[in-house]
Amino acid sequence: MATRDELVAAVGQRYARADRAQRGRILDEFTQLAGFHRKHAARLLRDGRADGRGGPRCGRRVYDEAVREALMVLWEASDRVCGKRLRPLLPVLVEAMERHGHLQLAADVRSGLLAMSAATIDRALREKRGLPEGGRRRRHAPSAIRRGIAVRTFDGWDDPPPGYVEADLVAHGGPSAKGHFIQTLTVTDIASGWTECAPVLVREQTLLVEVLAELRKVLPFALLGFDTDNDAVFMNETVRDYCQSNGIEFTRCRPYRKNDQAWVEQKNGAVVRRAVGYRRYEGLAAAAALARLYAAMRLFVNYFQPSFKLVGKAREGAKVRKRYHAPATPYQRLLAEPRLADEAKRRLEAVFVTLDPVKLLSEVRTAQAQLVEIADGMAAETGAPDGPTLEEFLASLRTAWRQDEVRPTARKRETGKRGRRRPDPFAAVAAQLREWFEAEPWRTSRELLDRLQGEQPGVYPDGLLRTLQRRVKGWRRELAREMIFPAATGEAMGVMAAATGVD
Repeated sequence: MATRDELVAAVGQRYARADRAQRGRILDEFTQLAGFHRKHAARLLRDGRADGRGGPRCGRRVYDEAVREALMVLWEASDRVCGKRLRPLLPVLVEAMERHGHLQLAADVRSGLLAMSAATIDRALREKRGLPEGGRRRRHAPSAIRRGIAVRTFDGWDDPPPGYVEADLVAHGGPSAKGHFIQTLTVTDIASGWTECAPVLVREQTLLVEVLAELRKVLPFALLGFDTDNDAVFMNETVRDYCQSNGIEFTRCRPYRKNDQAWVEQKNGAVVRRAVGYRRYEGLAAAAALARLYAAMRLFVNYFQPSFKLVGKAREGAKVRKRYHAPATPYQRLLAEPRLADEAKRRLEAVFVTLDPVKLLSEVRTAQAQLVEIADGMAAETGAPDGPTLEEFLASLRTAWRQDEVRPTARKRETGKRGRRRPDPFAAVAAQLREWFEAEPWRTSRELLDRLQGEQPGVYPDGLLRTLQRRVKGWRRELAREMIFPAATGEAMGVMAAATGVD
């Protein structure tokens, strides 16, 4: 391997300077000499190392720092979407930001941005990236109501026109499902992915129907179909009669089959949870803040957030191959939909021309900060203080990546570590447990917990056994490592590792 490393280093320099034809000849002689597969050999010569871990990519950088800096601003203005979603959004986003005076790009920078591939975008953003739970148990709906509502599965849509939607409720109860808390009604169009959200103050069928009636006023198409899960707040006479009186086809999914509602379930995570988080929200102030957040979110998500749409999937043995349409925003899909009326398309275009994506994202961040203040109990009844001005928010897009996650509602965790979601239940007695283990390492976790319960009755229940087992397992691993690699040979092992390049 040492000889191969030297060979890769020598041939890699020639490979980096060669043109396409010369690289082919270099690869031929290199694979014959080293015995590597041709694809693997090309990868080694590009990276410059034979161990496969790679160094800096050879060749000149195609996109300079100005292009990367402009990409950073656009990435922040898109709410940090991935490269595959950002690539088709760039022409729309650049035009919208330039139209509203937030961005002025030189011709070469603009052409470089629009020429970037999705993979190159992800590589350029790799260093800047920083790389949610339960709800209340649903009550059973009356069986007579459920039997009268048709079941629709995931495969039963058969390319419907705009207007057939899936709906679901997202609970904002935080760590507890007790008491009353706000829920979000999420409505997603199957044909375009158009998503509308609205807060529901309490779980009550009449209020749900009123909220649905308000959402129908802002939908860019007529509501033709309404597909829900088997929650009792949907499976009742009120919702059924409302759909019948308004000519809406009312269907439901199969019980305990969330994939039947895959369209709206995806939006529950990608839109609602991503924007709102997992805190507990209750009361009028939180409902008002959620309404302000969704008013900005609906425009930002539907006009400036591309998404994938599944074309089909086929099973080949144990592997499932999925095919997707090119990423597009719901607005773009509606414009390309021949079954949507021209008048509706003109209304959509008129709204799009007036939208400023940076201003919308700034409004979203302000509403998120207000929600956090309300959830923490620090906001007054009139609402939390306003966020930064639009100019301050625009200036922060260039450096926001340094602050890791910038969404106020996002979960924070330590850099490089997977943060704990609960406090350590054994923090006060960790040293004592470790002392008992080191004195008698053959003792099981059950025996250690019994001894702890005997000394402090009623403090440490049996439900903590699994947590203690994980801790003892780590201690046993450390003890085994010390037995195999004792401290006396630690220095020799370090010298050997340095010589061989093995950690």
